[in-house]
Amino acid sequence: MMHLTLYWGKNVTLLVDSWKTDSWLSYLLTLLSCFLFSSFYQYMEDRRLRFRSLSSSSTTAVSLLPKYQRSAKIATAVLFGVNSAIGYLLMLALMSFNGGVFLAVVSGLVVGYLFFRLIDDEEPWVVIDNACACA
Repeated sequence: MMHLTLYWGKNVTLLVDSWKTDSWLSYLLTLLSCFLFSSFYQYMEDRRLRFRSLSSSSTTAVSLLPKYQRSAKIATAVLFGVNSAIGYLLMLALMSFNGGVFLAVVSGLVVGYLFFRLIDDEEPWVVIDNACACA
């Protein structure tokens, strides 16, 4: 049965029909995977933005050679695609309307942002800072 309102409980179907939880252990492992996956999203977003900044910068001492500029742009586009796919999968997981999944994803995004994007922010290199997990 598909829920259309936020509910609390251990019975969740997440992303595919074969990913169903029927015990507290499987539910907690699902929440842990949602938490880790959303933290990984923040890590990948950090890597993508740093790589984009590095590949587009012409004034830094670590600038790329001109013959690698095209490869850097392709790699940035691939990272954007991977990150978008992760963001949309997180959005689909939230569409299960389970309160635990919602809290796991949001707390994973917060912890990932804290560890990967906020603490090591010594210089203002961030070009785009978007709070949406799917952009």
